[in-house]
Amino acid sequence: MPNRSSNPILRFAPSPNGRLHLGHAYSALVTWRAAATLGGTALLRIEDIDAERCKPEFAQAIEDDLHWLGLDWPVPVMHQSDRMQAYADAGNALRDQRLLYPCFCSRTEVAALATGTDPDGAPLYPGTCRHMARSEQIERLERGDPVQFRLDTEAATARAGMLTYTVVGPLVTDRPQIRHARPERWGDVVLQRKGTPTSYHLAVVVDDAAQDITHVTRGRDMEAATDIHVLLQMLLGLTSPIYHFHRLILDEDGRKLAKSKGSPSLASLREAGWTPADVRRAVGLGD
Repeated sequence: MPNRSSNPILRFAPSPNGRLHLGHAYSALVTWRAAATLGGTALLRIEDIDAERCKPEFAQAIEDDLHWLGLDWPVPVMHQSDRMQAYADAGNALRDQRLLYPCFCSRTEVAALATGTDPDGAPLYPGTCRHMARSEQIERLERGDPVQFRLDTEAATARAGMLTYTVVGPLVTDRPQIRHARPERWGDVVLQRKGTPTSYHLAVVVDDAAQDITHVTRGRDMEAATDIHVLLQMLLGLTSPIYHFHRLILDEDGRKLAKSKGSPSLASLREAGWTPADVRRAVGLGD
């Protein structure tokens, strides 16, 4: 399926659940630099499907930090919280293909029965509810039991056949390489939950297509997740962008920077006297 846009379009898509740090700055700068190299456009997208953790003040702080770095983007900015119907429609399309099924297992139950882990190190779902009788599914759904909806990855990959996607190096214009996707290593991933019609995997695929994204720049920690995204793109009839996986910014202990670990925010560095040029030098993008 050809992309509707001939203009290269990239995106930086943070979640407003805290302040941006140097890792985010590097990812954003790489994205805007790639867009400039390709003669294209970089978009800002706010991934705020987690209503409990995402806050409007953090969304505004993201824009403030990026403007401080000297970056700009077209408006209006897409917010995932405004697009729940689009995600529900995508989920319905997968249901029509009989590729989503309700799962009533708790995290504790999954962990107890798992025989391996997924690429993120989480317990691999053993498929307990995949073959549940339809009558029991209906009974439990009508009873209001906690539920999530999982992709039947085995059936989906059988339908998809061999899946490939295109990867480019740091210069973006480098000679592309073809990678083979292996979504089966993720097992039956959760795509929807009761009351929330999407997960990260489903939303990012739907939004990239809606915004005609041609190139996705993301950290190497997201490389394995691309397997699921390529599978969903095929199932939903969507174009796969070209991917670039950039290095991660690590702390003194060699760990990836993270909001949850209290990594210094751009705002705190700015208050300490840092300039945008200092940030660029710190992440290895100084002139």
